[in-house]
Amino acid sequence: MSDKVVKRPTVLVIEDNVLNSGLVTDLLEVNGIEVRCAETAEAGIRLAHEINPDLVLMDINLPGLDGFGATKILKSDPATRHLKVVGLTAHAMNGDAETALDGGFDGYLTKPFDTRTFAARVKSFIASDGK
Repeated sequence: MSDKVVKRPTVLVIEDNVLNSGLVTDLLEVNGIEVRCAETAEAGIRLAHEINPDLVLMDINLPGLDGFGATKILKSDPATRHLKVVGLTAHAMNGDAETALDGGFDGYLTKPFDTRTFAARVKSFIASDGK
């Protein structure tokens, strides 16, 4: 028997809606992913520096500093620019995904999301090379 410890991937969820962050947390944790949450962009940026997550799921419409601003800060900081940041938003109009990708996000997921496939989609972002 091996003593090797397998590190679970960590996802930082930056989401101001407690129900949404709770659902995301439940779906990911049951699939072997460690989840940390922040309710504001500022708290999320601080937590990203502390925990160096494998992926950041960022709500785009946050109060105060929005997801675009927070992503710009993360991507311009040498300590966090390597982080994969995926937009998590209710914006699902034509062109919104392109706007998010042009704004520095590495991916884009819309709410409401399919609870049956959500964890697999998140895992695919973690496993990807960033784009």
